[in-house]
Amino acid sequence: MDFLLDGIILITWKQILMWIIGGILIYLAIDRQLEPSLLLPMGFGAILVNLPLSGALDQNIQGIGQVTGIIDWLFKTGIEASEAMPLLLFIGIGAMIDFGPLLSNPRLFLFGAAAQFGIFATVIIATLLGFDLKDAASIGIIGAADGPTSILVSQVLKSQYIGPIAIAAYSYMALVPIIQPFAIKLCTTEKERKIRMKYNPESVSKLTRILFPVVVTIIAGLVAPASIALVGFLMFGNLIRECGVLRSLSETAQRDFVNLITLLLGITIAATMKAESFVTVKTILIMCLGLLAFIFDTIAGATFARILNLFLKQKINPMVGAAGISAFPMSSRVIQRMGLEADPQNHLLMHAAGANVSGQIASVIAGGVIIGLVPGFL
Repeated sequence: MDFLLDGIILITWKQILMWIIGGILIYLAIDRQLEPSLLLPMGFGAILVNLPLSGALDQNIQGIGQVTGIIDWLFKTGIEASEAMPLLLFIGIGAMIDFGPLLSNPRLFLFGAAAQFGIFATVIIATLLGFDLKDAASIGIIGAADGPTSILVSQVLKSQYIGPIAIAAYSYMALVPIIQPFAIKLCTTEKERKIRMKYNPESVSKLTRILFPVVVTIIAGLVAPASIALVGFLMFGNLIRECGVLRSLSETAQRDFVNLITLLLGITIAATMKAESFVTVKTILIMCLGLLAFIFDTIAGATFARILNLFLKQKINPMVGAAGISAFPMSSRVIQRMGLEADPQNHLLMHAAGANVSGQIASVIAGGVIIGLVPGFL
């Protein structure tokens, strides 16, 4: 149903629905405090771009000609033309990450790799549901549990569903405290969740911390060249943190810089949330597939730990494997809470944090692999 005034269509029901969706995102950001720095600007942006003749969008005005809208300009400049915004955000993310727990227990790298299973499983399911490969791959990357990676991959592959993918990625990251306990309990027993793990951290030297981002960048560049922008910016941010001589820059990257880019990225993504292209059945499918990707990731990480336990004397709590998804640091906090619920003396935070930061690296490499592989099949 459309609303008319003197025979001229002013507002469509799809636009009104997008106002409601925008309002829901704002509510979740403010009242529920779910990823407020992103959901709030995305929600407000969804309303902004769905107002009739919105001046925030490009439009052709009679007597004046083509007028550039700020949101369309931000999208074309910061995402479409260069993918700059999501890449720059990785500098701040890298500066926030402490790889110490991972470096003190390198076998946690395995869980970061195992927990990316949901990406590739979802790509297959999305393809079977009728999405073409570039869209299916972009949907699957929601399972990276990393919003900037999801936006970057979907933009590089020219997916038509960037808006729904971004909303799914960030919404489910915010809902990790609800999604992960459900998935973990599906695939583990109460006895397994009570497994205690001793934390005896080995000292990690400053030289090791400095060399780590450099070595990871080189290896990723050789193994998956398409991932080098993602991994390189993440590791550059971490190098700023660990070098010890750029403390003020590190603090700026972690706070002011990342906050500014996050706010701009959130409202810029609204350019892809125009009612006519957003309100479709496929948007609902994408949201469902994104949820499946998160669940598959969690189950894969926990199941991999269970398989390893068949060969280990010192057992691994399978919940630590589930922390291998990239939703940092939410996932490691969820595992710590669930560990204490199962056994009040069971502290899993540092083990989970190691697996969690491993997942951060694995997710950006997986994104680079998809960017490198998919065009060859099209």
